[in-house]
Amino acid sequence: MKIIGARVIITCPGRNFVTLKIETDQGIYGIGDATLNGRELAVASYLENHVIPCLIGRDAHRIEDVWQYLYRGAYWRRGPVTMSAIAAVDTALWDIKAKAAGLPLYQLLGGKSREGVMVYGHANGRDMVEACDEVARYLELGYKAIRVQSGIPGLASTYGVSNDKMYYEPADATMPTENVWSTEKYLDHTPKLFEMARSRFGFDVHLLHDVHHRLTPIEAARLGKSLEPYRLFWMEDATPAENQEAFRLIRQHTVTPLAVGEVFNTIWDCKNLIENQLIDYIRTTVVHAGGITHLRRIADLASLYQVRTGSHGATDLSPVCMGAALHFDLSIPNFGIQEYMRHTEETDAVFPHAYSFGDGMLYPGEQPGHGVDIDEELAARYPYAPAYLPVNRLEDGTLWHW
Repeated sequence: MKIIGARVIITCPGRNFVTLKIETDQGIYGIGDATLNGRELAVASYLENHVIPCLIGRDAHRIEDVWQYLYRGAYWRRGPVTMSAIAAVDTALWDIKAKAAGLPLYQLLGGKSREGVMVYGHANGRDMVEACDEVARYLELGYKAIRVQSGIPGLASTYGVSNDKMYYEPADATMPTENVWSTEKYLDHTPKLFEMARSRFGFDVHLLHDVHHRLTPIEAARLGKSLEPYRLFWMEDATPAENQEAFRLIRQHTVTPLAVGEVFNTIWDCKNLIENQLIDYIRTTVVHAGGITHLRRIADLASLYQVRTGSHGATDLSPVCMGAALHFDLSIPNFGIQEYMRHTEETDAVFPHAYSFGDGMLYPGEQPGHGVDIDEELAARYPYAPAYLPVNRLEDGTLWHW
């Protein structure tokens, strides 16, 4: 089966998405997500100018060979732009292979390891009471696991807190907005948030929290220890992970489970963290970590050390990525949880999909392929709109981790 064409589709039904569509000489096509929030056009250019010309005439069934060609064959390896482009190709080729077989993708990945994929939603509020009210709303929707974020007294804005509770989009302006951060205020406030949540909802619901890379290792250790009585499912992105050894210090001081990896692009970014059992959940994604082919390698390595997956699933990953992720999640033995931020009605219309939600789980469906398509005519009605993620400064003006 030969690849005869490929093109990039950019659309903005409320936020920007980059999609790759690969066509074959047998009339079967596949699509892959190539979205990189705030840097969408960089990936689009990489695909259009450097990748697509190399795909024409290749055998669409040779997924591994194509992956190695795009990774090993490029002198400049790794990085979010390169790996997102490779992921788009890889996802589209898996979509084609499963469609050609007439099977849902998970069957080609070894079949089901479970009946459904447990997901978590995002509850946030301007203060603790509003955040807990949102937890109650998510429980009513059927979620069994909920991430909780709240505003911090004395700070005008805080990561993860938005006016739109269901469709949070952090890329909020045509130039980066600036937030002000105080670690001291955050460390004093966050244990109180989870004390209130556990007092109100008990311990039958899984509660998660995202630090968003904002603490030093010892500060993260202090937070993890202070949250131990509230038995979090995980504490996410406690400190920047460029230095993987930083997590050793955190691990020495707390038994709160640690999750990291949504910004990782290859197995090398998480190798030490996994092999030294410094984390409990690896959060790499289909779209930013080289597609299903590479994500399976990461999951296989993690399984040797009893590290489970917990893939990123925010709204800046399109339904194409979510569909592919669910087939991956359903198949692997060491799945942990899947983040699930719902897309807007406009996005769902552009990307019709087979997956569905029920009783705290997502189900990928039985449609051949990964079960997600794109309505190109509708997509064309939503042109690209420049949008940047914010930046973060300490109260004295020092630029800090966002």
